[in-house]
Amino acid sequence: MVASKSPVKRIYAALGALDAADGPVSRLQAARLLREAAEELEAAQVEAARKAGATWNEIGACYGLTKQGAQQRFRAARNQAKAVTAAAALRLAADSRPE
Repeated sequence: MVASKSPVKRIYAALGALDAADGPVSRLQAARLLREAAEELEAAQVEAARKAGATWNEIGACYGLTKQGAQQRFRAARNQAKAVTAAAALRLAADSRPE
């Protein structure tokens, strides 16, 4: 899976991998990839909402959180999404090395 793909494309790819998985470890890996892509998508949508003028109160209301709760959750999520993208790029580089 390529880290530069959009999160939506990565979600579709992870769902396909989950559907095609033939063992518990391959299903677990596909589930992990799905979660990572969904978290990245969510963080990107929060960032897009903020850029479009949504308040932290509005974002928090979507999740049953206070303004402060939303800020804490998604500031961390944005940083995590960046780390996930970097980790995926490292995995891709490691996977593409000849053995």
